[in-house]
Amino acid sequence: MDKKTGNRTSIIGGGEVGFAISVDLDQKEIHKVNSFFWDTKGNEVIGTTALPLYGAYISEEKCQLFGDISGKRVLEIGCGTGHSLQYLGDRKAAELWGVDISEQQLQKARQHLEASGHSAALFCAAMEEECGIPTDYFDVVYSVYGIGWTTDLEGTFRRIASYLKEGGAFIFSWSHPIHKCVTAEDDILVFKKCYFDESWYSVSLDGGSLSLSDRKLSTYVNALAKAGFAIEEMIEESDEEIIQAQGENEFSKKAKMLPVTFVIKARKL
Repeated sequence: MDKKTGNRTSIIGGGEVGFAISVDLDQKEIHKVNSFFWDTKGNEVIGTTALPLYGAYISEEKCQLFGDISGKRVLEIGCGTGHSLQYLGDRKAAELWGVDISEQQLQKARQHLEASGHSAALFCAAMEEECGIPTDYFDVVYSVYGIGWTTDLEGTFRRIASYLKEGGAFIFSWSHPIHKCVTAEDDILVFKKCYFDESWYSVSLDGGSLSLSDRKLSTYVNALAKAGFAIEEMIEESDEEIIQAQGENEFSKKAKMLPVTFVIKARKL
């Protein structure tokens, strides 16, 4: 696990790491802010989260949501530095595709995949936008800590459904919304934020800034249903073995008491 993965999960909680300022939902401005952040500060500040980890304390090696990926066409939403694509390429995926809003991240992905003996079709675009990715083509579309950056959740899920073959799988992870509402203070968990508040906010981090929205779990579930998906499995419990392997800290203590990451596997109907 990347040493910053736990830190990343906390940062995507927004208010946990700094002063959060409410902002209007201006799609172009949010895309501009977030792409610049990932071009210049992303990996340095937040680190890299990639398969086999879905985020803090949940692993594909334990969950086995992908199953046998050999011979399948896969597309990653928010592919970042390409480490998750490499993981699936090593497991004999037939075709690797990825989209990311940051050209700098894609350059790192190309270099990493080439060094690992893999090739991928990579697109620089916001996940909400049409960018030339084929429809009714993929066996699996997935996103590891990427989907929560979208400014249009329902539209993004509809677009992802269009990429998948009938019966194709969509697997994604993100920071659990309840985690973002609770902070640890002197071994006591305290609610610091309303769970139902989905407003957009901006956070300044080490000279950079990013914009996010903390969506309710029901918002994800309902958006999946509207896009024509049926949920097959949801995982939100932290893996005790991973916690023990990494050693206990304040974040892991919190993870034992409430979910900090969630993963959903859905099927296109």
